[in-house]
Amino acid sequence: MIRIKAQALEELVRDIFVKAGCSEAEGKRIGKYLVIANLTGHDSHGVQRVPRYLQWKADGDFVADRTVKVVSETPVIAVLDGQYGFGQTIGPQAVEIGIKKCKEMGLSCVALRNVGHIGRIGDWSEMAAAEGLVSVHFVNAAGSVLVAPYGGTERRFSTAPYSVGVPRPGQRPVILDFATSVVAEGKVLNASFGGKALPGDALIGPDGKAGNDPHMLYGDYTPTGPRNHSKGTGAIRAFGDHKGSGLAMMCELLGGSLTGTGATEHGRKFSNGMLSFYVDPAKLDTTGFFPTDVQRYVDFVKSANPSTPGGEVLIPGEPEERTKAERLANGVPLPEDTWGAIVEAARKVGVDERRIQLAAQ
Repeated sequence: MIRIKAQALEELVRDIFVKAGCSEAEGKRIGKYLVIANLTGHDSHGVQRVPRYLQWKADGDFVADRTVKVVSETPVIAVLDGQYGFGQTIGPQAVEIGIKKCKEMGLSCVALRNVGHIGRIGDWSEMAAAEGLVSVHFVNAAGSVLVAPYGGTERRFSTAPYSVGVPRPGQRPVILDFATSVVAEGKVLNASFGGKALPGDALIGPDGKAGNDPHMLYGDYTPTGPRNHSKGTGAIRAFGDHKGSGLAMMCELLGGSLTGTGATEHGRKFSNGMLSFYVDPAKLDTTGFFPTDVQRYVDFVKSANPSTPGGEVLIPGEPEERTKAERLANGVPLPEDTWGAIVEAARKVGVDERRIQLAAQ
């Protein structure tokens, strides 16, 4: 495991994507959001995605510097098409539209289709919370069939992320952000590069037996080479048995079917769909009850006796905040193979060798 300073890593990722044909502004956004994912401990959505993003762009699956297209809208609803732009560019545009409509009307709904990997969904909950808004996001990943439904062994769902953000005036918001599978696919990817091992029951084989070997999902691969989930015979398990499986299906139907992206299926082009709801507490709660009660309840939850001596009850978003502080101070930890794959990708697109070495200092 090596550690790279966050700013240096962000700048290197920016340079890689500029060399690959993205604008300076888009390269900065991709670097920013991928590194934020690492800083918050969501390594599954971090810089390990650089080689895959580059391959998707080279294959024409992602298109540089896209602007979101408004398909239709009302004062409270927007149907948007990302036109297969990078999620780090399209995501903020879509959220800005939702925020604007919500501030005008008190409530808004945005259906976003055809996005090239929209990244860590918690980013969009945080963006809304910074504007004082509650938000809920249902996401699917069409073309990324990875997760077995409860009671099955064959892949039927994407990892179908779900996120909720609740603002707290003057304090860090409460941010819930998770895949509806036991682990995000990126965590399997991270483990395959020598990162944190998966839980023992994260995956399921065609024989119905649980396991945690990334080869179950990817088949054979070299240490720094690409991973192709179509080569594996296993699947990721839905979390929480029938409950997680049910929530995953709702993410597919709402984030996929209702947005126009389409629910996940085999053999189609990768894209994310996201259905987002935004609520302005100031318009819903005219007495100021909401922020006071949120704080009361957060304090009540955290006052519970810890299950382990010296432990602590944490609320959603606290582990990410603490991880971010530690990694900003000490650098972003990357498995050797992950760093090797990023260096290989940088060289391939023509980033200067001195520039690569500078990032590693």
